[in-house]
Amino acid sequence: MKKRWLLNLLMLCVVTGLVTFLYLRPKQAVEQDAIYEISAYKLSEFTAISVEFPAKAAVTFEKLNGYWRITAPTKMRADQISVQRILSIIAAKSTDKIISADLEKFGLANPELKLKLFRDKDNVEEFAFGTHNPVTDEQYVSHRNAVYLVSNGYAEAASTQLIELIDKSPLKPTEKVVGFDFSHLEQWEAASLKVDLVEGKWKVSIPVAKPQQNEMNEWLDFSWLHNAAKSVEIYIPDRKVTYPSFEIKLADGSKVHFDKIQESPDLQLGRPDEGLIYYFPSDAGFTMLNPPINIPSK
Repeated sequence: MKKRWLLNLLMLCVVTGLVTFLYLRPKQAVEQDAIYEISAYKLSEFTAISVEFPAKAAVTFEKLNGYWRITAPTKMRADQISVQRILSIIAAKSTDKIISADLEKFGLANPELKLKLFRDKDNVEEFAFGTHNPVTDEQYVSHRNAVYLVSNGYAEAASTQLIELIDKSPLKPTEKVVGFDFSHLEQWEAASLKVDLVEGKWKVSIPVAKPQQNEMNEWLDFSWLHNAAKSVEIYIPDRKVTYPSFEIKLADGSKVHFDKIQESPDLQLGRPDEGLIYYFPSDAGFTMLNPPINIPSK
């Protein structure tokens, strides 16, 4: 009986000592880095953008009818995703927020670029991009009298070459297609091929053709509506040269003209009204100009 009592007392002392140790041991302070949001703006707030450089012309954008367009140094449809990447600076976060009047220290007295976001002409938010921090490989950015360290990717997005900021879709997002006239292409000239959407169904000008509606719908969708070119370049039509061509009919009664400049190794389609040449891989290009109209073999 006495031995059991001593054993219980010993166990009580051990438990008490362990509890005391855990309670009185030094507590390690867990420090978490503060996270600073550069802004609380929303993408929908802004209607114009200006990307300004010290030694070259600014690139400007304007939002028209819900879509971004490049307005300078040329006028073109803008790649919407590229513009969103430029605007993404408003959602940037940083572990460093510095309040300092010494802008020279951060390369912000003469920044490498300025990004101006406009709600309207009198309501502008400015972001200036300075030097890079060699330790963190981040960049100093100033906004509203504060300096932050952010990823280099924000400046890279704003500094993208102009040609890469142009929309690579051959059709505008507002252009509703209702037909194609391929009769001026070599492979369809003899047959004078035209395909048209009439009351939601595809009709083909070649009597023996047997188009499948699902196949034609998929062809329009994947070959034209959601088929971006791999690259574009400026197109100035040569009046002395006549290319094979075709036209796309739109719901408003207008037509879009394309010149087939070259078929291989890439299909090159020139759109005179947009002033662009669109480059497509040859296999995708072949499908674009040859709809699945299902002509029976002889």
